[in-house]
Amino acid sequence: MKKRMNHFVEAAYLGEHSSVFLFVSILFMMGVIFGAVVVNSMSFEQKEDLFYYLSQFFSQIANGETAASGELFVQSLLHNSKFIALMWVLGISIIGLPIILILLFIKGMVVGFTVGFLVSQMGWKGFVFAFVSILPQNVIIIPVFIAMAAVSIVFSLKMVGRQFTKKLSQPILPIFGRYFLLLIGAIVLLALASGIEAYLSPGFMKAVAGK
Repeated sequence: MKKRMNHFVEAAYLGEHSSVFLFVSILFMMGVIFGAVVVNSMSFEQKEDLFYYLSQFFSQIANGETAASGELFVQSLLHNSKFIALMWVLGISIIGLPIILILLFIKGMVVGFTVGFLVSQMGWKGFVFAFVSILPQNVIIIPVFIAMAAVSIVFSLKMVGRQFTKKLSQPILPIFGRYFLLLIGAIVLLALASGIEAYLSPGFMKAVAGK
């Protein structure tokens, strides 16, 4: 019964704030598109410089000279957790709403730029490399980022509403508690994504780079 009630509450929450989730999803996709467009606006010299470093990276992968999987896991988890934690804190700060949107747009832009650059410089092989190196972990990371951005925006709007309407009848502690649990759940999912990035993706990348 309790499980059904939780599912009902989650569905009601998503329904109530579906416009926010849709908006942040569109914003992320706009970032991806913008990142891909930026690749085309780069000069030939800039592309050559980036491709040189990319070629060096491919050589390291093919020769097995990359960092240890444990180190990669920690680096990935810390990087993504910091990003998520910043969004979470901005949701509490009330005035952080526009910064949350900017962070999500930047995340989308980085993904779009990376994929766009690989494809533009390496064609089909670049697409395959992007598929095996970026997609596996981002199947988890991207939904987590979008969900955290949306919930942080909703939480920020609620804090603003409490300040301006002075509706303090609803206790803030239960709301904050759920918001904190969301952060913990997001970090757990990011740990799973980091495990994929550290222990599975390098093998895929080596197979592609060695061809």
